[in-house]
Amino acid sequence: MDSNSSPSNTISVFSTFTSPFENSPRSDGDTNPSQFRKPLSLWPGMYHSPVTNALWETRSQIFERLLDPPVDFPPQSELLTKTPSQSRTTILYNFSSDYILREQYRDPWNEVRIGKLLEDLDALAGTISVKHCSDDDSMTRPLLLVTASVDKMVLKKTISVDIDLKIAGAVIWVGRSSIEIQLEVTQLTNGKIDASESIALTANFIFVARDSKTGRAAPVNRLSPETEREKLLYAEAEARNKLRKSKGGDGRKEIENGEVNRLEALLAEGRIFCDMPALADRDSILLRDTRLENSLICQPQQRNIHGRIFGGFLMHRAFELAFSTAYAFAGLMPYFLEVDHVDFLRPVDVGDFLRFKSCVLYTEFENADQPLINVEVVAHVTRPELRSSEVSNRFYFTFTVRPEAKAMNNGFRIRKVVPATEEEARRIQQRMDAESL
Repeated sequence: MDSNSSPSNTISVFSTFTSPFENSPRSDGDTNPSQFRKPLSLWPGMYHSPVTNALWETRSQIFERLLDPPVDFPPQSELLTKTPSQSRTTILYNFSSDYILREQYRDPWNEVRIGKLLEDLDALAGTISVKHCSDDDSMTRPLLLVTASVDKMVLKKTISVDIDLKIAGAVIWVGRSSIEIQLEVTQLTNGKIDASESIALTANFIFVARDSKTGRAAPVNRLSPETEREKLLYAEAEARNKLRKSKGGDGRKEIENGEVNRLEALLAEGRIFCDMPALADRDSILLRDTRLENSLICQPQQRNIHGRIFGGFLMHRAFELAFSTAYAFAGLMPYFLEVDHVDFLRPVDVGDFLRFKSCVLYTEFENADQPLINVEVVAHVTRPELRSSEVSNRFYFTFTVRPEAKAMNNGFRIRKVVPATEEEARRIQQRMDAESL
């Protein structure tokens, strides 16, 4: 990722929140500052992190028509060709000088709260996608851009909350109606960008474009990579897209026809727990015994500027539950390593009854010093009056345990997780296969 972002594409974030009654002229043309008022659709940003608030402010200032899309206007008639630099955006967290901002992001280990960072990453990716898809024509209706999935997000080093932080991102690939955005989180050195700074976290978001009137897939502006680095990222993203398409058709057939023995092996130990519990291996545990769950009614404060529940909020809540699940399972404080994958299968609306269900899907012991705990979180939109429940999101997280916590507990061990049903065995097998690719 090119670290040289132009000043106009750099967003500095501070802890101060702006009142929704300031800095926006009234519709009747009155410019009296005391009478200024922001559009109602901007208010949701106030209830999220200051970074999300700043990003939504920026998005609305550049593309005000997104707040009240002119659905009767025609769609974009001619696709543009844009470069990655035109969508590149950078966020700066002034942790070293802004005490209040620092405290908003601090976790118990003096590091950045990962859940809040996930919110900000989703908000930044959304702003970048809007920049790329804009045609700068106020007489066409804008596209509706939604998060489809998040590819592997890897934490490469701890992120301190006492040092300034930077997130930079740009569009790296486009298909007909889909966009891939890569984000890089770096910790600044003495507030300066230099060659010695290292990447702390990388993330790839996939967005899809929909016509805001018909809801159907809509074409997006083309991408023309310029630098060798941009061309390489484009080629890698193209390969990932082809792999995703190939997995869609043949993957399930392979599991159904050629993986019976693996399923049986996974189920063998679980059957002992179910049929002869007194003889079961005490170093193993049934998957169902690792489950946690929480639920909530989705509130207006959790919506985005389009009126739907903000995807970053969902990732934040899923992460907190996954962290708690790993903690209760390991008996020691977990340490986050990566988001393996996130699927956004359907939108979540204000007023929806949302249930998050988590479990430890499987554990890995290849590295004795860093055993892995793989946690699945599934979000269900439940409608009691209709007696229905649909999956809206699937999240997969990987944790280990903190070295300092492990060092203080000589009797520490992590159990092997085994399935009790064929459905559980399939879920484990499919996730392991996805991770091996």
